[in-house]
Amino acid sequence: METYRTEIITSAQNPKIKELLTLQEKSRARREKGLFVVEGRRETGHCINAGYRARTLFVCMDIISQDDLDAILDSVVWSQSGNGQGNIIRIPAHLYDKVAYRGGTEGIIAVMEWKSRTLDSLQLHENPLIVVLESVEKPGNLGAVLRSADASGADAVIVCDPLTDLYNPNLIRSSIGAVFSRQVALASSEETISWLKTRGIKILTAQLQDSEWYYDTDMRKGTAIVMGTESTGLTDIWRKAADSHIKIPMLGELDSLNVSVSAAILLYEAVRQRHGK
Repeated sequence: METYRTEIITSAQNPKIKELLTLQEKSRARREKGLFVVEGRRETGHCINAGYRARTLFVCMDIISQDDLDAILDSVVWSQSGNGQGNIIRIPAHLYDKVAYRGGTEGIIAVMEWKSRTLDSLQLHENPLIVVLESVEKPGNLGAVLRSADASGADAVIVCDPLTDLYNPNLIRSSIGAVFSRQVALASSEETISWLKTRGIKILTAQLQDSEWYYDTDMRKGTAIVMGTESTGLTDIWRKAADSHIKIPMLGELDSLNVSVSAAILLYEAVRQRHGK
C-alpha cells in the first residue's frame, strides 16, 4: 500500500505554501514544474479518477472530515518522484483561508502532476460526438463548455491553438471537474482537421454566414461541432474544412451567443437526434 508523510505548517512564509500560491497564480510555473492545483473533494476526486498522480495534499482538518480524507487517500496514486510516497500537509483554518483559491472548497487542496493531453490519447465510441474549440481565450467559457460536454455525454473536447491553460484554476473551478471527467486534447487546427477526416468524423462549423439551421443537420453519425471565439468566430481553415455550416436562430437585436451557451444548444440537438423519439 502506498504511504505518505505528514507534516504541519502554520506559517504563510513557509516555502511549500509559497510554491502552492505560485502554482495557483502563474501558468509559467505550472508548465515549468509540471504541476497544477486542484481544490475541493469533488474536483480532486475527478482528477484522481482520471489517472492523475498527487504530489501533495494540503488539508485543513477543521473543515474536512477524517472519513472524507480517508476516502480520497483510498484512491489516490502518489507521484513517482517521491518513490511512491506522498505528502500530507495539515494547515490551520486561518492559513487555509489565505491559500484557498476560492471559498467553500471543503478543506482540501491538491498539487497534482501535469499530464500531456494529445489527440492520440483519445478513445472514441462508435459515432463519436466531439466538441472542437478554436482559440477560446476565457477559462470560464472553456470550463462551461466542458460541463455541457460532460452533461451531454460527448466523447471528447479538442482545444485548438489554445489561448488558455487547461490547468488554470479558474478553468478547473468553472468546469467543476469536467476538465478531468471528459477526455480533452490540445492540438493545432491543422492536426485536428486531419485527425477528424482520417476517422470519417463529420465537421460542423457554427457560423452565421452560408449556413443551415442546426436542427436541419444530421448529427447521428460521428460528428465534430466546431466553434470559435465570440469576437472573431472561426478562421478560414475551419470554414473550408467543414462538411456543413450550421447556425442558431438569432431573433433579437444581437447576433452572438456566449460560446458555452451555443455549445450546449448544439450538443443537446445531437442528443435529441441520437436518443429522442
